[in-house]
Amino acid sequence: MTQGFRCCAIVPTYDNPDTIGAVVDEVRARIADVIVVDDGSSAPGYAAVEALSSLHNVRVHHRTTNGGKGAAVKDGLRMAAEMKFTHAFQIDADGQHDLEDIPRFLEAARSAPWALIMGSPVFGDEAPWSRVLGRRITCFWTRIETYGRRAIHDPLCGFRIYPVGEALRTETKGNAMDFDPEIAVRLVWQNVPVVNLLTRVRYFDREMGGVSHFRLLRDNVQISWMHTRLVTGAILRLMAPW
Repeated sequence: MTQGFRCCAIVPTYDNPDTIGAVVDEVRARIADVIVVDDGSSAPGYAAVEALSSLHNVRVHHRTTNGGKGAAVKDGLRMAAEMKFTHAFQIDADGQHDLEDIPRFLEAARSAPWALIMGSPVFGDEAPWSRVLGRRITCFWTRIETYGRRAIHDPLCGFRIYPVGEALRTETKGNAMDFDPEIAVRLVWQNVPVVNLLTRVRYFDREMGGVSHFRLLRDNVQISWMHTRLVTGAILRLMAPW
């Protein structure tokens, strides 16, 4: 089943000049091919991403405007398909993910190439309570959208491996922070199995290079609207004729 397995990494980034280089270096030590999608960063972020374009097997794509994390990942998925990759490992650019877990996730994807491999985060004491609460709320709605199943342990974790073809077929509408939970739910609707793996997630302050692009009002409104769409879609799927 794994003979044709080809996996690249997709690293979406927006104004992460202090962390993007180190993240890509660590990813390249474990995944040969990396697609970095710059989502309209300002000059320092743009320059940090452009500097990576000279690295072997690193492909850089600059979006002219900031469209959101989801828009950047969608561009990366389309590029991965054009380059004939079967799988794409989505990894955030802020350094929060434990990149030493990459081989474990790749092995899971090779063993189940038809599955979505999802990170199930283990947070430290530094995790903001508001973000943890928000995740719990999204997990609640995601369980409703997947008909009570615990298929997706954490729909917001951006450390995951997609089968590229299945991911593109979802036609996910969300372009910002609503993208991660929506595409996961839509993959479950496509009967794509989910493998959840524990992974450590760290939160950094600004002195350590941490940058949060989560905008409380805008992103919560988008996520709420996304859940409204998905709950409605789940109901309509139940009502559809067999």
